[in-house]
Amino acid sequence: MNVVVLGGGVAGISSAIALKKKGFNVTVYERHESETNIGAGIVVWPNAAYILDKLGVLNEIKAVSGYPSSMQRISSEGDSLGSINIKSINKIMGYPSLSILRKDFQNILIKKLKTLGVSVKYGHTVSKLETNKYNKVQVHFTNGIDITADIVIGADGRMTSLAREYVNGENIPVYQGFINWIGVFESDTKVFKEIEVKDYWGTGERFGIVPVSENKAYWAGGIASKNTNERNPENYKTELKSIFSSWSNTIEKVITETPVEKINKIYVHDHNPIEKWHKNNLIVIGDASHAPLPTSGQGACQALEDAWYLAECLIKNNTNIENAFVKFTELRYEKTKSIIFAGRNLASTLFNPDAEFCRIRNENSKKTDYSMVSVSMAEFWGQNMQLEFSPN
Repeated sequence: MNVVVLGGGVAGISSAIALKKKGFNVTVYERHESETNIGAGIVVWPNAAYILDKLGVLNEIKAVSGYPSSMQRISSEGDSLGSINIKSINKIMGYPSLSILRKDFQNILIKKLKTLGVSVKYGHTVSKLETNKYNKVQVHFTNGIDITADIVIGADGRMTSLAREYVNGENIPVYQGFINWIGVFESDTKVFKEIEVKDYWGTGERFGIVPVSENKAYWAGGIASKNTNERNPENYKTELKSIFSSWSNTIEKVITETPVEKINKIYVHDHNPIEKWHKNNLIVIGDASHAPLPTSGQGACQALEDAWYLAECLIKNNTNIENAFVKFTELRYEKTKSIIFAGRNLASTLFNPDAEFCRIRNENSKKTDYSMVSVSMAEFWGQNMQLEFSPN
């Protein structure tokens, strides 16, 4: 079968790898003119590490990753609000959690794709998707090229996904009322004594730092905001310092020493869940089908799960594409829907502007049984997976 993948992000590249390894003929079409990546970094949680192992790239990922031991929750005044034991999650699920810069992660996936002989055609922006007389998708690109294939995979993101629009009738992202500045910090000196995630909570504000090594980290600073406005990189550091100047000295350091060209400002959107992910011979995956907020911690991880399980469903139902798509959606829908709502729920508490609400939130966080949180996270992320759990 010939497979066309629309989109060269995590979902698109990883699905191309998984399908090629299963024997499909795959071509990836990407709208950017060259290799690119969006975002600062990701935590590869054990469910994603399992998939990366299946794809044959886990050892390469490990070589450029940090091994976070815990996620420390801290108030903007520096009070401890509790800690999630990441090592406990790893032990339960049987795979490591890894912190990695997005560019390193994407480069490893693309390198793997190239070794498999899969072509990525850059500079191909989809202009229209339509159904031809054979009830297959005709893909039209702005450069005048038209293509068809046995299977079309829509991995074209959350904001302008024509694949989601083709399946769902619309593609209107939902602004969730907060802004994230994200960045990559690198220093010549040792800054991080431990590879621990630091998650600082304020009133309608949040700052997270994820070390990758003793001198390298990615970070995100967020605030509640009802409106979306223009973005001016020249103002990013001023904006950040005006919000977080009284917080941790480490926050001040990473903001000050991160080059402005490594900072991005994002008005954060997600999507309401959709039950139907396919139409004719096209199926949407990754952010095109289920775009969670960054507060879910599972965006890239779920894209990787999509890639692997779509390939599994197609190889097991290779004489009936419709049945493969139905099985895949049944496998993935409930889990990804729950992750969307979990991300929204956490965001609603982090970016609540009411001081009393946030005070109570912090007090409740101090009282939380984080050993049970670790178990719950492991069980939730491991749903529908073939991991060997060791809850004891």
